[in-house]
Amino acid sequence: QQRCLHTYAVHTDSVWALACTSSFTHVYSGGRDQSLYLTDLGTRESVLLCTKEHPIQQLALQDDSIWVATTDSSVERWPAEVQSPQKVFQRGGSFLAGNLSFNRARVSLEGLNPPPAYKEPLVTIPGSHPIVQHEILNNKRQILTKDAADSVKLWNITKGVVVEDFGKISFEEKKEELFEMVSIPSWFTVDTRLGCLSVHLETPQCFSAEMYSADLKVSGRPEDDKINLSRETLKGLMGHWLAKKKHKPKPQASASGDILSAKDSKKNLTASKTEDSSAANDPVYPPFEFPSVSPPSIITEGSQGGPWRKKITEFTGTEDEKDFPLWCLDAVLNNRLPPRENTKLSFFLHPCEGSNVQVVTLGKLSAPRILRVHKVTNYVVEKMVLDSPLDSLAIDGGPQPLFAGNGLLPSGSKPWQKLKPSIEILCNNQASLSSRDEFGNSAVLLSFMLENKSALKELGLILSGA
Repeated sequence: QQRCLHTYAVHTDSVWALACTSSFTHVYSGGRDQSLYLTDLGTRESVLLCTKEHPIQQLALQDDSIWVATTDSSVERWPAEVQSPQKVFQRGGSFLAGNLSFNRARVSLEGLNPPPAYKEPLVTIPGSHPIVQHEILNNKRQILTKDAADSVKLWNITKGVVVEDFGKISFEEKKEELFEMVSIPSWFTVDTRLGCLSVHLETPQCFSAEMYSADLKVSGRPEDDKINLSRETLKGLMGHWLAKKKHKPKPQASASGDILSAKDSKKNLTASKTEDSSAANDPVYPPFEFPSVSPPSIITEGSQGGPWRKKITEFTGTEDEKDFPLWCLDAVLNNRLPPRENTKLSFFLHPCEGSNVQVVTLGKLSAPRILRVHKVTNYVVEKMVLDSPLDSLAIDGGPQPLFAGNGLLPSGSKPWQKLKPSIEILCNNQASLSSRDEFGNSAVLLSFMLENKSALKELGLILSGA
């Protein structure tokens, strides 16, 4: 008849879950008001079975009980007398469901809610505490989280591990304590709608973040080797799949069906390598290790479209590559990244205020998006300081004369390798580098100084003794 037959005003808020008896004479209902009710559809009589601490989302009848799932991760089984619901009404506390919702709301506001028929569940299946708050730290590799039990943890998503469990501490104070004065482009997004960390990568934005191996403390690589954070994370995530795939070699066939020769295969492999020195086949991080009890899933859209999902521990190495996005396979198998603009950032160098040193600036300078500050210092020493008419500099703790061709330096040596002048680069009156020992000791990125354009007034140059 396409019309409403009856309205049962039972709940004081939205109803999210229903379960009916087989004869359709009684209905169990739960929702946002955190209450579970049993209603007789014939007599309009209702009774409050139990109350929860979280909104009810799902109900399932089984024998003479009912399973209740809420927004909390635990699941509980409550008595329900499904075979003979009249027994519940005999416990008392029932009321007549009105025709209008404001009648039930008025009862709730007046504090006339009847006591629940049951106080404790029959069975409780505990779940893990869901994550309720998260913050991506400035280094764009670590995430600080807080769960429903107020436990604060630090995650490293480039390694797939929990770095440290701080326990029940202040989330805001720990976030301020872990703050780093660095600037790295955002290359992923995170949400916790499922109660756990869900990391999203989208090309080409996910390949925008790079760091030097020295800053990541990666051994066995040159200090100035650039590492793409997204590519290395994907390699760690799919490390076990790659290992299984290598143990299942497949012959390469040409378009005509002929098997390619070893020479042709070698040629193709060489052509697939990128010119970036950091694109070594050896991964920076070991493969991620996940428990087999509740491993995470990879959810993606394959190269031929359509959603695809699989648990990370169920990979066999025989999966169809068409299930994976092409950009992901290119990064993991061939070390190739999507093309991007070679954007450079401009900056100026000026003497520090109050200094009487005459430094001849060379106008606007440019640098890649990521550049270690010690390279700027080397540039200052080589191009500006040594060409300036300075009488002295602090050299190894004491002033020494410094003139071109004065015989203090062996021929062929770079000036700063022996003299080590004390130089600091300032950005917005904050020291970015102190190079009294080794220029390479600083892990501060120039990108921090360049991207904060609103705060960038000038770069200062301080010379000892000036």
